[in-house]
Amino acid sequence: MRTTLIALITCLFSATVFAQAGKVDDALLMDYYQNQRYLEAADYLKKTFPEPITDVKALNRLAYMSRLAKRLPEAEMYYQRVYDIDTADRSALFAIADINAARGNQNRAELFLKRILLTDTTNISVYTKLATIAGSKKDTAAAVNYLERANKLNDADVSVAVDLGEFYIKLKKFDKALKVLDRASEVDPDNVYILQAMVELLFKEKKFKEVVASCQKLIALDAMDKTTRYRLGVSYYSLDNFSCGAEILSSTPTNDQTEYSDYFAALCYKGLKDMNKCIYWLGKAIEQGVSGNVASYYAEMGDSHEALAKPKNATKAYLKALQFDDTQPQYYYAIALVYDKQLKDKANAKLYYKKAAAAYVQDIKTVENPMTIYTLASLFDSQLKDTANAIKYYKKYISSKPPQKQQQYIDYTNSRIGQLGGGTD
Repeated sequence: MRTTLIALITCLFSATVFAQAGKVDDALLMDYYQNQRYLEAADYLKKTFPEPITDVKALNRLAYMSRLAKRLPEAEMYYQRVYDIDTADRSALFAIADINAARGNQNRAELFLKRILLTDTTNISVYTKLATIAGSKKDTAAAVNYLERANKLNDADVSVAVDLGEFYIKLKKFDKALKVLDRASEVDPDNVYILQAMVELLFKEKKFKEVVASCQKLIALDAMDKTTRYRLGVSYYSLDNFSCGAEILSSTPTNDQTEYSDYFAALCYKGLKDMNKCIYWLGKAIEQGVSGNVASYYAEMGDSHEALAKPKNATKAYLKALQFDDTQPQYYYAIALVYDKQLKDKANAKLYYKKAAAAYVQDIKTVENPMTIYTLASLFDSQLKDTANAIKYYKKYISSKPPQKQQQYIDYTNSRIGQLGGGTD
């Protein structure tokens, strides 16, 4: 290491470079450099090589050490002087661009990078830096354009491929993302960044078997993070592999658990018919709930209590769901069914059937979904014994032109209208 540093210092500050030969103490410079005492090194060089300095190599060394010392304005000034003397020096333009980017002046950084492109259109680094700047400006089109040009120059560059692939994924250009990432993975199949991008892509495309395969590769590489774990667990759930899904999601470290990971853990246990654990994980999802889904979690909890033959607990959970969202007719209907079928409380059952009907009516005013109309008609017919409204909404269902796949409901509705004495319009 010491030999390497001596060689570096000798290269940077060789006495043959400067007219002030003999004034440079290479051992002192090496000590400054080795111990990261860059401020002292920069001050030493400024004293050793006083102005005016016209030697490009001397200016480059002063610029470099000033940059290491975080004296960025001075470093930029030295690099600018290098460029003024030698306009073919692209390294100076690079340095000026990087310094401006570090100082938050993205427009000036972009200006100098584009100057490089005037004489060199094959520099991948320039395109990637310009893409980064465009991304910071939310100019997605420009960022993609720069990355596409970089990828065209070298489609095996993993960093470029991953960045471009992620942009394609956000733009829902999944085929392009897959093509770019596949090519990069041919070069480096065990690259964690590529595998993570592939998992994101495949997950969005709902290719859950492929997600599982890619996640298993990440696990083998000891690269399982919380996002990978979540997507793997959800993929297992989506493939009806509830056992693996429950194992993955329930073993999520406490600090990595989220509302959604807990919710899908609950669904996995529900798939396994383990309602107690389902209720437990729904409770954890509710504790962490920051979305608008808390009502649906309570509804799932109510359904699980029903499966455990605990109607009172089910009713409490459904009522809790209504506290968070009182517009959902299915919550009222679920409560009514519990009162009706399990608690044998006909008065409360009728009350909540009516509330369910009122909520369905409001739904229909917003969107005339044929199946919602049919459900409302059936509710009036079977539970509320309201013949007039049953006929009204059965006819409304037919006039809503339900799809062919609902033919059995269409046939039943036409028959039921006749049975109720509704006739035809």
